[in-house]
Amino acid sequence: MANKNKGNVQIIRLRSTESHHCYYTKKNKKNTPGKMELRKYDPVIKRHTLYRESGKA
Repeated sequence: MANKNKGNVQIIRLRSTESHHCYYTKKNKKNTPGKMELRKYDPVIKRHTLYRESGKA
């Protein structure tokens, strides 16, 4: 089976700052070397919140 983290693209986990919910997405390490922060919809609390990168998937 192929390595998931080969090259510049990583699969990362984005965790909500207000609940336990998380999203999984891809990130290009070359274009975005720092930690990602996105505002996304949180279905647990039913509103948009800040999601921060919390490590590899």
